[in-house]
Amino acid sequence: MAVTEKIMWKVYAGVAGAVTTMVTQKAVTKIWEAATGEPPPDPNDPEAPLVNGLIWAAASGLGVGVAQLVMNRYVHRRWMANYNHSGPGKLRSKLT
Repeated sequence: MAVTEKIMWKVYAGVAGAVTTMVTQKAVTKIWEAATGEPPPDPNDPEAPLVNGLIWAAASGLGVGVAQLVMNRYVHRRWMANYNHSGPGKLRSKLT
């Protein structure tokens, strides 16, 4: 595999991952606001209720995790469709 292909893979996967994470975080925030009528709790605020903080952390983490999984699969499929072989690198989530 050529070096340019590896660079192109990193740019493609990096941009797709960054955009997916930002859009998902905005969507989860909007869903939180629609469901509770309040902005998401600040995890650093000692006055914020612990239960709300825990629910926000779980919802946010789950939303971003699922979005990254879907994005990883999409990027791999698009790469295979365009180049007829697997991408030169593995896409990893932050949990691995």
